[in-house]
Amino acid sequence: MSVKRKLILDVDTGIDDALALAYVSTFDDVELLGAIGTYGNVTADTAVRNTRYVLDWLGLRHVPVLAGSTHPSWADSFIADAGCAQFHGTDGLGGFGPAADPSTSDSAGAFTLTSRRLISVGGYNVHDRHANPSTDSLTLSFTACDRTESTPASPEGVRFIIDMVRRYGRDVTVAATGPLSDIDAALTAAPDIADGLRLVMMGGTLTQEGNCWDATAETNIIQDPEAADRVFHSGADVTMVGLDVTHQCLLGSDATAQWRQQAAPTGVRTFLADIADFSIAANLHTDARLFSAGMPLHDPLAAAVALDPSLVECFDLPMKVETQTGDFHGTRGRTVGDPAGLIDPAVPRVHVALTVDHNRFVADFTRRIAGIRR
Repeated sequence: MSVKRKLILDVDTGIDDALALAYVSTFDDVELLGAIGTYGNVTADTAVRNTRYVLDWLGLRHVPVLAGSTHPSWADSFIADAGCAQFHGTDGLGGFGPAADPSTSDSAGAFTLTSRRLISVGGYNVHDRHANPSTDSLTLSFTACDRTESTPASPEGVRFIIDMVRRYGRDVTVAATGPLSDIDAALTAAPDIADGLRLVMMGGTLTQEGNCWDATAETNIIQDPEAADRVFHSGADVTMVGLDVTHQCLLGSDATAQWRQQAAPTGVRTFLADIADFSIAANLHTDARLFSAGMPLHDPLAAAVALDPSLVECFDLPMKVETQTGDFHGTRGRTVGDPAGLIDPAVPRVHVALTVDHNRFVADFTRRIAGIRR
């Protein structure tokens, strides 16, 4: 009897995260140990809810879904931004997700902060001119408070990563398709796991422009550049699956039409086709030049590389993330080669995916989703 490959998904479940979950579910030889819902495309609460909803659709109710970080390491709170809502809908699933509890909805009215706290709006400080909350009904109020800071306990998802890496080492792969806050928190709390951590991350870009307002940073990285920089320098086995390769893997409406032809009206393939069609339309509207052929399969490609590294060719580089913007700093959120690695061979290397067998992957992805029998 063959031993199943072990996988953990750390997700901010929007549309492409959901498609990644569906893709992983088609492998009989893969054991999904757990899924961790974190902030990013949506709030962490919504990511957890969406992840459970998608796993239920896929018949994977037995897979534990754990709560991850609710905000980046540099901030105390998080609000999803309008850019992510444009590509994923305010619910993260193009309007096809589970009904939200009004008491925990992302668009709940007032958000009160103390003057000593920082809030991230999609990776930008609330006072930054680029901060753009995903809901017009959100109001912010600030109150002064002289309070004693305390160090909160690690989220259950962070503890899960630590426990599983200590148990299985590199026999388990962590695929992170959102910000790297959970991975950073696990490495900070348990530095001993670095040597045993095999991480495949969706994020960053090296040879292409970014997809944030400055066309430099990539969305997952801008959420928590400090965390990403620490992960790059941790010594863990890190593979970066960034826009360099994900923008080559486009899913078009011909694929979703194929899924619909084989699906019952309320079947999981119809649900997956619905959310994919939302993303296909959103990407086409945003940039018809790049996405005339479909939506980029960001998160599914990262999940696929976690299972089949041969899909990409990597260049091993010392990498860093810019954490400030300005002269002698660069642009916050940019993923770039670390010049320290040119003079110090001990600086950790990151496997940066630069080419991808996109035809093979997109064809396999389309076929596997079409074959889901529920």
